[in-house]
Parts: sequence; C-alpha cells; structure tokens
Amino acid sequence: MLPRSGDVLHVTRAASVQFLRPILFRVIRVLDRSTYDGWLWLEGYELNAAGDAVNRRSIFVQRAGLQQVQAAPQPRPHTVRSARRPTVRTPVRVH
Repeated sequence: MLPRSGDVLHVTRAASVQFLRPILFRVIRVLDRSTYDGWLWLEGYELNAAGDAVNRRSIFVQRAGLQQVQAAPQPRPHTVRSARRPTVRTPVRVH
C-alpha cells in the first residue's frame, strides 16, 4: 500500500523499530527521497486519541508495516465553470 495525502495510518514497530509506542499519523505527502527497497519517507502529522494533529513529523518506515486506519476522501470531480460574459467598459471623463 502506497499512502496518499489524507490517509490516517497506524504506525507500529512493524513499520520501524523507532515506534515501540505506536502512533496515529495523517499523511501530508510521500517524500521523493532515495531509500532502501520497501522503505519510504512520509511527511505528516502525529495525531492524538481525539484525532487532532499534535506534532508535524517526517518518518522513515517500511511500507509493508503500515496499517491504514482511514482512507483519504475521494477527490471531488472537476467541475467546469460556465463561460463568463465579457465586461463592457466605457470611457470615463476626467476634468
């Protein structure tokens, strides 16, 4: 599973030994850094039990050890705006 922006993950020791105490993590983005095969850098927020962001972090984890708690909402379809009417401009007299 490759995380997406907005995903909430349960990060445990299975993802990295640094997470002896598991955390909830909301992904901002997957960083484009060279890593070992199966590992990745994630930037996001550590969440408290209420789901509030308490700490912004970059973490280095094994993809196989991540557990998705909540998927990011699906992006809304792109809407096409109707064409605007051109504005009619008239000259202004200056005295």
